[in-house]
Amino acid sequence: MSGQGTPRPGEPDLCLSIFLHGIRLEYVACRSAALLFMAEWRHRHAAGSVAVIPGSAADLPRLPCERLYVGGR
Repeated sequence: MSGQGTPRPGEPDLCLSIFLHGIRLEYVACRSAALLFMAEWRHRHAAGSVAVIPGSAADLPRLPCERLYVGGR
């Protein structure tokens, strides 16, 4: 897991499942970053290739470049 925490501590974290070239990747991201990422991903890739999944985010790495999706540093 990354040493960085959430860029938005007041928001809940969401678990994301991303399907790319036959590989399933799972990450956690704060709600605003996850929703923007999903919108951009769906614009560029096939429908159904990214989804929010239920469950605990405790063991998942944070979405790479998560802070870019919320304008953080």
